[in-house]
Amino acid sequence: MKLLTDNVTEILLLIFLIITFLQSGIDKLMDWKGNLSWLKGHFSETPFKNMVPLLLGTVLATELVAGVLCLLGIVQILINKGASLAFYGAVISCAALLMLLLGQRIAKDYEGAKTIAIYFIPAIFLVFLLQW
Repeated sequence: MKLLTDNVTEILLLIFLIITFLQSGIDKLMDWKGNLSWLKGHFSETPFKNMVPLLLGTVLATELVAGVLCLLGIVQILINKGASLAFYGAVISCAALLMLLLGQRIAKDYEGAKTIAIYFIPAIFLVFLLQW
């Protein structure tokens, strides 16, 4: 129980990222065609218009890796007090959010970009906590 209470902030932030990225990744897997169709329209007037399937696959893979590493990070924290997997999960989560932010900015979806920035705050805070 002490391991849990000593790392409660990190664990809660990891759960936040797990929910965020595993849900998003699973949604992309379950509705690939729907996501692809929407994103092709979203990026139709951008330099990314011909790269949407590749970029969607890249974001999907990054989100799933981030979510799994965050999940394994909780296990690692609780079993042996290590946090390397949690740290890598948090860093990859930040990378995924930066990719999404770039896409929103390129598509001139500034409201969407603001939403991404809100997710970035707890993710980068987790990186900060896990650096020590």
